Amino acid sequence: MSYENLVLEVADDVATVTLNRPEKLNALSRALQLEMLDVCAELKGRDDVRAVVWTGAGRGFCSGADLTGPRPAAEQEPGWQQMMDEDSWVGRQARAVYFIDKPSIAAVNGVAAGAGMSLALACDIRVGSENTRFKTVFIERALAPDAGMTYFLPRIVGTGNALDMILTSRTVGADEALRMGLLQRLVPHDSLVAEAQALASQIAAFPPLAAMMSKRSVQRSLDHGIDDQLRYEIRAIEIGRRAANDAKESASAFVEKRAPRYTGH
Repeated sequence: MSYENLVLEVADDVATVTLNRPEKLNALSRALQLEMLDVCAELKGRDDVRAVVWTGAGRGFCSGADLTGPRPAAEQEPGWQQMMDEDSWVGRQARAVYFIDKPSIAAVNGVAAGAGMSLALACDIRVGSENTRFKTVFIERALAPDAGMTYFLPRIVGTGNALDMILTSRTVGADEALRMGLLQRLVPHDSLVAEAQALASQIAAFPPLAAMMSKRSVQRSLDHGIDDQLRYEIRAIEIGRRAANDAKESASAFVEKRAPRYTGH
């Protein structure tokens, strides 16, 4: 599938999705949002993708929602069933990114604000540089946060830090973001995307079914009690074992003292 507002590249089991509206700091127009839903569905179904990197073209990651541009052509308008969905379009974006199943990394190359910050939060790991900045924005627009921010942010940085960011709308730079756990890694700006892709490649080298079930298990844990989560861990192990060849390869590589080669089967 071809896209006009984002770029999808796949190499060596890693997909890189680049939001491509640099003149608008990659603000989420309606057209870009629709393409993001499409690319998430494509990535979820591709067996040649084991990990995903999200980033932005130019000097920004994503400056949030852009409702000022033209509406999409009639053939791109959502159908009735989609319009009946109680989620907002940014809610659908949050679900689509969060539930790709493939491990995801946000390479936050500049400002991530509003719904753009929520996009970074929906990823599993965030890598930043000295240029990275986070800003919640919503309260400045007389709005409460959306796009999943109130779900993701307190779980990542804690309730106090989340409310501090949301209620003051202050800008959080890279060093503070790293300290509070909003970023997991801080690297030089010139190598940011390459470092994120290298991390994705490291993850992609492991058995893909095990990686995806590990991600899914952690996601489920956020809403489970201990008993339910212990049961789900057993379920996840059972599903991971469906890739019988990878389980055999892991044992063989250990005995033969060589690097394993996993296929996902």
